[in-house]
Amino acid sequence: MAAHSPLDQQHSPLVEAVNDVIGRFEAMSVARDAAVTDGRQVIRLAANTVRALHRAETDTAVDLLAQARALLEQIRAQTAPYPNLYWAGYVQDAMKEYAEAEITAALLRGTPIPDAGQLRVEDAAWLNALAESGSELRRDVLDALRRDETARAEQLLEAMDAIYSVLVTVDFPDAVTGGLRRTTDQFRAVLERTRGDVTVSVRQSRLEHALREAEQRGR
Repeated sequence: MAAHSPLDQQHSPLVEAVNDVIGRFEAMSVARDAAVTDGRQVIRLAANTVRALHRAETDTAVDLLAQARALLEQIRAQTAPYPNLYWAGYVQDAMKEYAEAEITAALLRGTPIPDAGQLRVEDAAWLNALAESGSELRRDVLDALRRDETARAEQLLEAMDAIYSVLVTVDFPDAVTGGLRRTTDQFRAVLERTRGDVTVSVRQSRLEHALREAEQRGR
């Protein structure tokens, strides 16, 4: 009689164990596919929110932001059982883009910036969103300058400067911050260009004002 190998003796339990793994992989794959698809939609909604904010389309921005918020909550629920999915780039990117839209909305409204806990996003995603929101304000500064709203432009520039001032205090490896150093460097370049634009515009405005006053005195 042929001897049974240990593998033969454990064949049924082994098959059962592998099938259990396959079942878990299938469930995780479904969650991943949903998170990737929903994450892309969150990013689109966030981008459209920021675009609407720049155009002062407040109602549209509020609606889009609500959709993004609900979808991100769905992603969190889908990926909660799978840490490797939750921390994947496509989920963290969705968090960052959503947070950027929320922060930009707060900056343009002049309300307090919501923190990571309030937005229910991770710290690195929030910090990078903060930097990118600061860069987004450049467009609004330039729009204000074109409308001769110098005070508004200076107010937004001050907000940009305040954001940069706090971001440069975060000194941790990129693996911890999600590449914040690079994002902050890019923001600094945007900030300096914007500062230059505001400075030139303010000087020009003052000169024009002085010329008008001189003309009036000469009459």
